[in-house]
Amino acid sequence: MAPSVSRTRAAAALHMKQIALDNQDRTIRRLRAQVATERRGLATTKKELEDTQVALEASHKVIAGLTEIGLSMSKKIERMKVKKQKVRSNHVECHQKFQARIHEAEDSMQAQHLLIEALVDEKDSLLQTIHGLQEANNAPAPFDGDWEEEPEEEPEEEEIEDIPLGEGEIDDE
Repeated sequence: MAPSVSRTRAAAALHMKQIALDNQDRTIRRLRAQVATERRGLATTKKELEDTQVALEASHKVIAGLTEIGLSMSKKIERMKVKKQKVRSNHVECHQKFQARIHEAEDSMQAQHLLIEALVDEKDSLLQTIHGLQEANNAPAPFDGDWEEEPEEEPEEEEIEDIPLGEGEIDDE
């Protein structure tokens, strides 16, 4: 073999190695570009995940706030129910007391009426006794003939109706 052939082979081998190195360099640049693209994609994904995390934490805070408001409202509703029940029981108690007072007043008026009737009957009886004694003693009448007995007026009793318990109740709604 001639020395020029080995140089040509060496040059060809070098040229092949140069092509292989160029190919590797292009592959490395392409892979670096892919890595850079992947890094940018990962950075974007990381940013999106961080934004999602912030939004999720904000959502949790909102949910916690709404839950707290809901619990507060539930407590208020319970207090209002208790208050409403107290008002209702006070209303019933007041109604019963008022009805008892009405009945007491009616009973008192009835007793006073009976007492007045008894006094009028006693007065009539006394006048008859006095008149009978005067006639027995032939005494002049102590009263002139002008005496007129007042007509007995029946006091108009006002009927006080029982107020039905259902009227005036607090509306549940």
